[in-house]
Amino acid sequence: MLSVACFLQRKAGVALMRIFRPLYEYALRWSAHPRAPWYLGGLSFIEAFIFPGAPEIMLLPMTLAKPRNWARYATISLASSMVGSVIGYMMGHYGFELARPLLERLGWLSGIDAYVTQLKSLDGWAVFWLLVVGGFTPVPLKIFTWASGIVGVPMLAFLAAMLVGRGKRVYLLCGLIRLGGERAEQAVHRWIEWIAWGVLLLLVLAGLYFKYLH
Repeated sequence: MLSVACFLQRKAGVALMRIFRPLYEYALRWSAHPRAPWYLGGLSFIEAFIFPGAPEIMLLPMTLAKPRNWARYATISLASSMVGSVIGYMMGHYGFELARPLLERLGWLSGIDAYVTQLKSLDGWAVFWLLVVGGFTPVPLKIFTWASGIVGVPMLAFLAAMLVGRGKRVYLLCGLIRLGGERAEQAVHRWIEWIAWGVLLLLVLAGLYFKYLH
């Protein structure tokens, strides 16, 4: 009985570790949909101010499926994120106090408050570069857009930082996939579980940093 229990426990552990491959294969099927670019744009748009997911969920499999369209897909994602970033900025600037209870329930309030404090301590180019770095980190983009609106970062500086920060992220990802070609697709398919768990770990660490250490 003990050996059977151990066997079932190992099987359950393996199944838990392999939860991302089916999701990745499902995303690959969605990436072949005729309206996939529209879905990518919509996801990139809402992710910038409210949705907890990331555009890479669709951007990665779409670029793997059609590497020659890498620049088009990156541009769609970037343009949509830019528009969504403005929405997030406005929501932070004009509606933060009303949305505070909701943000607290979602677990975003501590991250936003920490980032607001950091932005208030900086000025000039320091704010610009902080936003640029923020656009490339695994920290959700909405944290930066809301915090920028709350502080009142100048709109032109905010847009420039979002353009550079998010732009280099999506173009670098898509460009690397284009250069890697079939080998990149095979590598992602083989290592998707480790890649996904690594990204998830980074998100958890980022959340803990903003909540307890910053």
